[in-house]
Amino acid sequence: MKNIKKCPACSKYTLSEKCSCKKKAVSPKPPKFSPEDKYAKYRRKAKREEWEKKGYL
Repeated sequence: MKNIKKCPACSKYTLSEKCSCKKKAVSPKPPKFSPEDKYAKYRRKAKREEWEKKGYL
């Protein structure tokens, strides 16, 4: 069974690994929640840096 994927470049949905624009399609679903999340610290840091670049913080 194939899962639906979304192209980050053109925002189209597809069932294949690559979109028609030749970019790699990724899963549109967020990762599962876990109380013992090992990578939460890194995700928050990346999000903060992104927001600082955009001038939100």
